[in-house]
Amino acid sequence: MRALLIHADKFEYKSKTPTKYAEELPEDHDKKHKSKDSLVVFSTIESRDGDAEAIASSAAADIIEVVKKVEAESVVLYPYAHLSSDLAGPDVAVKVLKATEEAIRAGGLEVHRAPFGWYKSFEISCKGHPMSELSRDYTSERKPASREEALESITSVHYILTPEGEEVRVDLGDVSTLSPLDDGHPLRKFIISEEIGGSEGKEPPSIKAMQRLELVDYEQASDRGHFRLYPKGHLMFKLLESWAERIAVDRIGAIQIDTPVMYDWSQPDIRSQGMSFHERHYKLRTEENREFVLRFAGDFGLFRMMKDATVSYRSLPLRIYEFSKSFRLEQRGELTGLKRLRAFHMPDVHCFVKDLESGWAEYMHLYRHYSDLADATGVEYAVAFRIVEEFYDKYKQNIIELLKYSGRPALVEVLSEMKHYWAVKHEFNGIDSTGGALQLSTVQLDVADAERYGIVYVDEDGGRKGCIICHSSVGSIERWMYVLLEEALKQEKPSFPFWLSPTQVRLIPVGESFLKDCEELAGAIDARVDIDDTDDSVGKKIRNAEREWINMIIVVGEKELASGQLPVRLRSGEMKAMTLDQLRGETEQLLEGYPRAPLPLPRLLSKRPIFRG
Repeated sequence: MRALLIHADKFEYKSKTPTKYAEELPEDHDKKHKSKDSLVVFSTIESRDGDAEAIASSAAADIIEVVKKVEAESVVLYPYAHLSSDLAGPDVAVKVLKATEEAIRAGGLEVHRAPFGWYKSFEISCKGHPMSELSRDYTSERKPASREEALESITSVHYILTPEGEEVRVDLGDVSTLSPLDDGHPLRKFIISEEIGGSEGKEPPSIKAMQRLELVDYEQASDRGHFRLYPKGHLMFKLLESWAERIAVDRIGAIQIDTPVMYDWSQPDIRSQGMSFHERHYKLRTEENREFVLRFAGDFGLFRMMKDATVSYRSLPLRIYEFSKSFRLEQRGELTGLKRLRAFHMPDVHCFVKDLESGWAEYMHLYRHYSDLADATGVEYAVAFRIVEEFYDKYKQNIIELLKYSGRPALVEVLSEMKHYWAVKHEFNGIDSTGGALQLSTVQLDVADAERYGIVYVDEDGGRKGCIICHSSVGSIERWMYVLLEEALKQEKPSFPFWLSPTQVRLIPVGESFLKDCEELAGAIDARVDIDDTDDSVGKKIRNAEREWINMIIVVGEKELASGQLPVRLRSGEMKAMTLDQLRGETEQLLEGYPRAPLPLPRLLSKRPIFRG
């Protein structure tokens, strides 16, 4: 069977005159048919198509797969004798068409079959995206492998690679091969959780903690996987955003852009990118009956911008940063607090370079900066590389150099051939308090996509060439907040890194008469300092500050003011006597190099609203 598949906005036909080969139709048969958003399958049955069931099985399986990818609402099976000169007899043709119709319907799709052997008029409106026009040749043999089946043919081996260059083969079916890693090693936890599948799937404790601390909460009036940020949570969010921007713009040297969050679903390039996230888009229709999709990554707008740009070799490497709010319609059962959600903020850096050697230099440049970010947050993380075999053989030393920079081993999956657009990628994977893992930052060396997307540069000779692209992300801000909470909850006394704590220093006056002294002290310290001026006892105020994970707690009374020594209770439980100058020096050292922001709430606790009782 030869077929032409058209994804149509609308299709309409009318049966007019029967030929001598026409199949008989019931008297009440409607000779007209209209459909919207259908996959129209123009079908020619050939002399070789004697095994009707085998042909129907092969054709139906592929048609169902295409319908799912293009998200058509129905199938129209339309006899069309013009795709081959080697036609089957009418009886065979009708038998194959009926069997195909039944097989498609058995696959759960709505299908209409146009009558065989009639002269018909038809009108069709093709959608015009990359998969809207497809040709097929179905035989009784097994259909060509789908992309998923093709990927299954790619083999891989796994190694633990150390910063010293030692390579240990890992069998994911045998936990004993992880013996080089201690039981508590982050890489071991990652491999068991993500590669072997040994995670217990417990609810992460950060969900209750983010609510109790008045950081983040569910918004019942929105869709699942969308959150509200309270003032303290918003502060942490903005500090992480500033840190990501500082890395991207100041350290990596990227220029910054901003692009829309929704795109016309009928645009071929948008539709093509969207196919990789089948059933995971948010879509909406405007009053003009145009269908839009909310972006699931910043690539949508950036790649369209780059296609319109004129880029010279003198501009390379070209680094572009976007802080993109993105949306993915994740399955309800997959949503887990801030770990996996439907609306998130992604700091993306894309680097465009002219050749593979430049690409590797850029890749390593990005890796080092993202390693610095992970270290600065103090979270537990593991490194995992995926790399095509020929690249591993040639560039293994580059990976070892990066592991030396991070000072930790990595899992390396070596693939027999390319699975995707990248030849090598890595992820920094955070480890939560339940032993589960989640991807934070990533870099991917793309050796295939630039010309496909029409992103080219003008070389020294005036020719146009495709770029090498380093796709990378610092990691979604929400996931960083999640892993920071989870990291805190692993500790005997949970705490955030000093630069990220909503309140860094809490002053507790022993009485109302010392409130003014506390206000003067607070103004003299360049940090987020608040004052507990409530009516609670000093002991309860200390306990409340402990429950809020305050980094430094200072009780202020007559003795402290007279001695000039402030009793600083650290989060660890240690007590340190410091002068004001020493305290200022300590906070300055802890904040050096990090973004700063004022208190997110009034300095006096008595003036603060309670968002969650």
